[in-house]
Amino acid sequence: MQPAEILDEARAILFVDDEASSRKWFALTFGDEFTVVTASGVSEALDLLGKRGHEFAVLVTDYRMPVQDGMNLLRAVQRDFRHLVRLLATAYAEKEVAIAAVNQGKVLRILEKPLDETPTREALREALAMHRAQALERALNESRVAAMRETLGFLAHELNTPLATVRGYVNAVAVRHQPAGPDTPPGTVQFQEDHPGQLIAALESAERRALYCQSLVSTFVQSARDAYPGAAVQTVSAAGLVRSLLDEYPFEGDERSWVDSELSQDFVLPGRRDLLYLVLCTLTKNALHVLRGREDPRLRIELGREEGVAGTPRCWIRFVDNGPGIAPDVLKRLTREPVTTRAGSGGNGMGLMFCLRVMQSINGAIEVESELGAGAGVWLYFTRFETSA
Repeated sequence: MQPAEILDEARAILFVDDEASSRKWFALTFGDEFTVVTASGVSEALDLLGKRGHEFAVLVTDYRMPVQDGMNLLRAVQRDFRHLVRLLATAYAEKEVAIAAVNQGKVLRILEKPLDETPTREALREALAMHRAQALERALNESRVAAMRETLGFLAHELNTPLATVRGYVNAVAVRHQPAGPDTPPGTVQFQEDHPGQLIAALESAERRALYCQSLVSTFVQSARDAYPGAAVQTVSAAGLVRSLLDEYPFEGDERSWVDSELSQDFVLPGRRDLLYLVLCTLTKNALHVLRGREDPRLRIELGREEGVAGTPRCWIRFVDNGPGIAPDVLKRLTREPVTTRAGSGGNGMGLMFCLRVMQSINGAIEVESELGAGAGVWLYFTRFETSA
C-alpha cells in the first residue's frame, strides 16, 4: 500500500458516550468538518472497530459510562487498535483519571465536559494531523523495510554465484594435489595440471570473484555507516562508479576487453551508492551473458545529458551491446514484470525489476531499446543530479 492510500483510508472520528443527547450534539456540531460515527458504549465501540477499524483515525470517549468506563475502552484500543489517536472526555477532573488516561490509554488530550466547540474542534484537528503524520511514518518505515529486505535478498543472490565459483575453483585446485613422493623435497607441494598454467588461472579467477564479493559487502557496510545520524553525506560521481565497476567486476576470460567506456560528461549521482553500484553490476552481467559466443562482442558504457520532457534536463548512463537483441514480445514486458530468456541457467527476471525499483526510488527511470539481431541499449535516466566540476 502506498503512503497516499494510507492517508486517504482512515479519516473518521469515533465518539463514544452513553448519553444520546451528547452523541447527537457531537455529530451535529462537528459533522460539517469531520466524518463522525457514534457509539453508546464500550461494547458497541469495540464492535464497530472490529468491523470497520481501518476507517477510523481518532477515538473520543467519555470516561463515566455504565458497565465499562472509558478507561476500559482506551486500554482495549491501546492493545488492538494502536493506530487510533485517543482523546478522553470527562466531567471528573480527578488526578488519578488523568494519570491513568495518559499512562494506560496513551491519550493525546483530556477534554473537560461539557465540551466546548472551539477547543474540541482544535483538538480534533490536532488529532487528525497526528494520525496522518503517524500513518505516513508507518508507511515509510514499511517501505524502507520492504526495500531493505528486497535489497538484501538480491545482494545475497548476487554474492551466491561468484562465491560458488570460488568454491569450484578451490575444489579444482584441491583435487589436483599429488601426494608427496619419497624424493619430494620438504616444503614442496605438487599439483597435476591438464595444461600449463591451469591452476594459476583458476586461483587468479577465484581471487577476482572474491574481490568482487568484498567490494559489494564493503559498499553496503559504508552505506550502513552513512545512515547513522551526523554522518557526512557521501556522494559519488557517475564516472567514478563506472570506473569502480570496471576495476572490480569479475570478468571471465577476455570479457574485460569487450567493454569500453566514454565518461567525459560526468555528474554526481543521487541516492545510495550501494544500490546504484548493484544496478550497474546487474546490467553488466546481463550484457556479458548475451555476448558470450558472439563474434567480436562489444559492450559500451556512456554518460550523457539531454533535455527531457518539457525541457527538464536529465542525465543518463547507457549500456549498449551488439548482442542478439530482444524479441518484441519480450521487450514490451521487460520493465513491467519479471521476464527472462535464460531460465535454464538460473535466470529469474528479477534483476531488471530490482534495477527499476532502485531507479524509481530516486525519481529516475529505465528505458530499454532493442531490435532483434541488432543489439540492445539500456538507459538509466536521472532527473536529480549535480553536474560534476
